[in-house]
Amino acid sequence: MIAIIDYGAGNLRSVQKACEYNGATAVVTSDKDKIKSASRVILPGVGAFGDCMESIKKYDLYDCIRNVCESGTPFLGICLGLQLLFENSEESPKADGLSIFKGKNIKIPKKDGLKIPHMGWNSLHIEKNSPLFKGIDDGSFVYFVHSFYMCPEDKSIISATCNYSENLPVALWSGNINAVQFHPEKSGSTGLKMLKNFIDFGGDI
Repeated sequence: MIAIIDYGAGNLRSVQKACEYNGATAVVTSDKDKIKSASRVILPGVGAFGDCMESIKKYDLYDCIRNVCESGTPFLGICLGLQLLFENSEESPKADGLSIFKGKNIKIPKKDGLKIPHMGWNSLHIEKNSPLFKGIDDGSFVYFVHSFYMCPEDKSIISATCNYSENLPVALWSGNINAVQFHPEKSGSTGLKMLKNFIDFGGDI
């Protein structure tokens, strides 16, 4: 069973439907016991960094999410769910993140007349063979909506980048944790394939 963490922010039903399309049982839940016992966990997120962290604490899910990440359970962060894994963000300077990884989120620089937020389809450059990208071609297009991007201290966790204003890190892989800045549930057959790879990652569900 896949637990999709509900803390009042995120495109939860679309993620659930995409998982179910791939044959998985997925539940949207804020129940800590269900999250801890799930065979896979997904942390979606939309909105502002500080508001989402406030909601996570309001739902009493801060320690639960950290424990799942540290337990070895396959974990996927989506969009803001990636950014929340870091220590902080320029978007909400007074808010502390989950601090699973050292680093911060910074504003996409405005260059060459490009609009911020970065919204729409863009191509991925795959930096390393994450389990999420099995069978995914370098240069595949995925769907983005974001104004900030991760800046990890440990650059070796970056699994994909895209070019928008500059070369932006947009996916990470470290052990049981995968996270992506784009929305796989909105990225057509490529995104569905990534979610299938996540479902298959680590064995039986």
